Amino acid sequence: MRIVVAYKWASNPQEAVVGVDGHVDWSRARPGVSEYDPVAIELARHLADETGGEVIGLTAGTMVAGSAIACKSALSRGLDRTVVVEDDRLEGSGTTEVAGLLAAAVRYIGDVDLVLTGDSSVDVGAKMIPTVLAGCLGWPAISDVTSVAVRSGSLQVERSVPGGVEIIEIVGPAVVAASADAAVPHVPGMKDLLAAGSKPVEHLAAALDLAVPDVAITVRGTSRPNFKARKGQMIDASDPAVAAAVLVSALSGTGKL
Repeated sequence: MRIVVAYKWASNPQEAVVGVDGHVDWSRARPGVSEYDPVAIELARHLADETGGEVIGLTAGTMVAGSAIACKSALSRGLDRTVVVEDDRLEGSGTTEVAGLLAAAVRYIGDVDLVLTGDSSVDVGAKMIPTVLAGCLGWPAISDVTSVAVRSGSLQVERSVPGGVEIIEIVGPAVVAASADAAVPHVPGMKDLLAAGSKPVEHLAAALDLAVPDVAITVRGTSRPNFKARKGQMIDASDPAVAAAVLVSALSGTGKL
């Protein structure tokens, strides 16, 4: 069984500093494997060990994503090898571009039975990559998955749904997004980090068609609350019933304060 785990090398927003002018300083935010992706790697590792399969890491990003430290960090978590689609033009790229590149890389790897991803990325958190990736591949997408197993030649997944658990049986390849609590990620030790240095890393750039639209962000602004001006109107409480009616009318939008 060949399993691809799509992960992201990203900076943690919790370590970024926001200035009084609203500017975000990312210089202190350390990059790493996105928070929920190790859960997907853990699920993939268990599944591969049970089926005698292979776990391949896949990421797309700027040249930093293909650096030695980034690759070793991902490989030390249980990947057998990793494929990196790297191009500085991917800086600030959107969901469609990244998912399209990941889909092209999955086809390039070939004979992939399953693509696993984390719940969302730590920096954007849009939860859209798995679905768009599946759409690009023409495969089914299943989210909020808590377990993955192979039963009688088909893939069986359990996913959280309101009020319970749904069990889905899939024949053929699929894209599965693991929930944040689907597994306890392995914490790499020194032995894992040393072994990661000898694992294969394939860098792709010219091998794939990087059709990244030329989009320029011309304005960056800080968010401002859109509150209506408050008049500070006082309500005469001498008659509680009338005061209550005036207050309810104002809060429901039919009156003014």
